[in-house]
Amino acid sequence: MYFCRTYALPVKIGNGCWIDGGVIILPGVNIGDGTVIGAGSVVTKDIPANCVAVGNPCRVIRKINGE
Repeated sequence: MYFCRTYALPVKIGNGCWIDGGVIILPGVNIGDGTVIGAGSVVTKDIPANCVAVGNPCRVIRKINGE
């Protein structure tokens, strides 16, 4: 017999974030304020504030807003 174990954890998205289309955010991930997540990204871990992150798995490619 096959059992599928699933779990649900809260996802926290900061103020002023821009999440493009087709993004998948896994359970328990935190996305910081003012962050941009590129289209089609798979967010598997926390993303800091004020940065641009893209890819599968999603990675920070640069900081924004003068940081």
